[in-house]
Amino acid sequence: MWLTGTQAELDAATAALTAAGRVVQHGTRRPLTGADAGRHRLYLRLTVATGRQPTRAPDTSRGALIDLDAARAHRRPA
Repeated sequence: MWLTGTQAELDAATAALTAAGRVVQHGTRRPLTGADAGRHRLYLRLTVATGRQPTRAPDTSRGALIDLDAARAHRRPA
C-alpha cells in the first residue's frame, strides 16, 4: 500500500497499521515535490490475519439497515 503524508502522519499510519497486522516490507520514504512539497511517499506491504469477528449488538446510532430486496419488491414503476 502506498501512503502519502507528512513525516508525523506517516509515523502514525505506520504505527496503526503495524498494530492491525504485520509489516512484511517497509520501503524508503521519498520526498514529494511541487504542490506536495513537505510531504513524503512510503510503500508498505502488510499481512493481516482474517479471523472471526466478535459479535456485538447492532449500532443503531447510524440508523436502521434497509432490506434492498424488500424495497425493490415494493418499488412502483415511474
